[in-house]
Amino acid sequence: MTAGSRLEKILFGGTSALVLVFLYLPLGLIVLYAFNESTINSWPFPGFSTQWFDKLAHDPVPKDAAVLSAKIALLSTGLALVMGTSMAFAFARFRFIGKELVNFAVTLPIILPGVITGVAMASLFLFTSTDLSTQTVIIGHTTFCIVLVFNNVLARLRRLSPSIEEASRDLGASGVQTFRYVTFPSIKTALVAGALLSLALSFDEIAVTFFLAGADTTTLPLWILGAFRNSRSVPEVNAAASVILLISLPMIAAAAYLMREEGSTRIVQD
Repeated sequence: MTAGSRLEKILFGGTSALVLVFLYLPLGLIVLYAFNESTINSWPFPGFSTQWFDKLAHDPVPKDAAVLSAKIALLSTGLALVMGTSMAFAFARFRFIGKELVNFAVTLPIILPGVITGVAMASLFLFTSTDLSTQTVIIGHTTFCIVLVFNNVLARLRRLSPSIEEASRDLGASGVQTFRYVTFPSIKTALVAGALLSLALSFDEIAVTFFLAGADTTTLPLWILGAFRNSRSVPEVNAAASVILLISLPMIAAAAYLMREEGSTRIVQD
């Protein structure tokens, strides 16, 4: 190994380490402070305790907020699976005027800041005299969940040769049978990956939720936002954030694994 390559290795390795520290140190601190026995986030700790997790488990307000967040995430993901998959098939199987423009319009909600999406949809509901409620939050979450499902399924369909489906139909299979036995097995991991990402993103979403939630709609992120303003509730907020991390990270990791695994498999088969 030359001196130049050794220096490059040290430089790139050190830069990568700094980036990882920058990204994950705050997350580590949240988890660490969740075990602080004091109500003040300070270092060093006066001692470790699990009292904030016990308080969180017996506090009905964040529990109800977490249940509501889960319901919203499940319903938004369900709607996104139906609409996102349908749009992916339309883009993969048909040609039409303005296809790229429509593609950009579909993916725009995931690109725009959540504040913009929230304000725009809140204005729409105000214009149509629709009361803000759990239903409006579900609609708002569905807009960006559709993108996650759409992108995953469309990428998979573009790698799937149409000749496989044509061969199935030539052998006498109906459209339903072709989808059940040929198409669906080829895209199911993309559907699962899109669903997992949608669930994780919807459960954690706060910007869109803030503008679309009614007075009786308090999701877990909204509860965290309100409780964080009370200094005595910060340790419980840290515990709640740690629980969210514990739930969200495995879902995101599983989605990433499914997308990578299927992509590798498809390349080998091609």
